Amino acid sequence: MTFIDKLNRAWSSQDSLLMVGLDPDIRRFPAELADRPDAIFEFCRRIVDATAPFACGFKPQIAHFAAQSAEDQLLDLCRYIHEHHPDLPIVLDAKRGDIGSTAEQYAREVFERYQADAVTVNPYMGRDSVQPYIDYGDRGVIILCRTSNRGGADLQDMRLANGTPLYLHVADQVARVWNTTGQCALVVGATFPEEIAQVRRRVGDMPLLVPGIGAQGGDIRATVQAGRTTAGHGMMINSSRAILYASQGDDWAEAAAKTARATRSAIRLALSSEA
Repeated sequence: MTFIDKLNRAWSSQDSLLMVGLDPDIRRFPAELADRPDAIFEFCRRIVDATAPFACGFKPQIAHFAAQSAEDQLLDLCRYIHEHHPDLPIVLDAKRGDIGSTAEQYAREVFERYQADAVTVNPYMGRDSVQPYIDYGDRGVIILCRTSNRGGADLQDMRLANGTPLYLHVADQVARVWNTTGQCALVVGATFPEEIAQVRRRVGDMPLLVPGIGAQGGDIRATVQAGRTTAGHGMMINSSRAILYASQGDDWAEAAAKTARATRSAIRLALSSEA
């Protein structure tokens, strides 16, 4: 099954556009996990099990594991998700961007070592830096387009000679030229709903990974209105910290589930109001 097939099935079976981001920060872990050598895996495992009923997938952020020398725990987590929640895709948030043999090795790391269904990549170095990921024809390649951080405008809003903003040029390139396998998607931040709408008009039904709701303050209704497809999905709306750290007490897993459920409900409400 390809990434897009798996994602489409998850949207339908889960009735959810919520992507749960897994950004473990041991400084914010509950006391019960203190001093456990597998604390990162155990925290994320509990979050995954608690939120899986409300999610269309999971997005582990690789730096949050690598900084703690916890790559093996990330590997165990990916295996766990595939074994216990096999219908939910794993998007490895790595934002890789390099050329030639280096990009090939990054692609092997993501798709062979971690067995991720999709990866985020940076298009700044051009198509040959993205091609090694695309060559894994059944895996998703999610390309940065208009990111949710304020500083993204430093480059992404720059205009070409024909007046087109760089982020829309990226959207055009991906949709018209790079997406040879049909497995590409774009990252467009929820903090810029008008830009989401412009990208949607350019790329048709291509999936969008939309970070920026929850802790970053993106508006769910505006996001859904701007980015939904005519079929009523087309987005992986990511929330990380607001779900992961909904509580640091004994109820932390239950609080994560409650927040995930409420977020999914808010997305559903926004979809129904726009129908």
